[in-house]
Amino acid sequence: MSRRSRAREVALQVLYQDDLNPDPDPTATEEFLARRLRGDTALIEFAKSLVSGVRSHRTALDAVLAARAMNWQLGRMAATDRNVLRLGAFEILHADTPGPVAINEAVELARRFGGRQSPQFVNGILDQVLQDAAD
Repeated sequence: MSRRSRAREVALQVLYQDDLNPDPDPTATEEFLARRLRGDTALIEFAKSLVSGVRSHRTALDAVLAARAMNWQLGRMAATDRNVLRLGAFEILHADTPGPVAINEAVELARRFGGRQSPQFVNGILDQVLQDAAD
């Protein structure tokens, strides 16, 4: 696993926690990132940028994802899948991560933390997000 993949994994854990507890404690988030990423300043900053980006764009990301998730409401998705999708969509739409890399990383997170169908589900939706972003 690459270093950035590890940072994405830890960012996903924070976003999952946000989903279950909507009022995150910023100090607890920073301490969690520092602990899980073993004080690696570059990785902590990368993970913080992902978490803060998803948090600040969450409403817009959810709208983009809901429009592409045919017959699926975001609230009915597994929390893991929903947050992997938010993270992947954020990277596609707002970060400097190349789209195919963002999708691949999201699919790997879905494979590790989601259900049996999660990788295909995540891939299908994020592929549509990437295609729409390119248009």
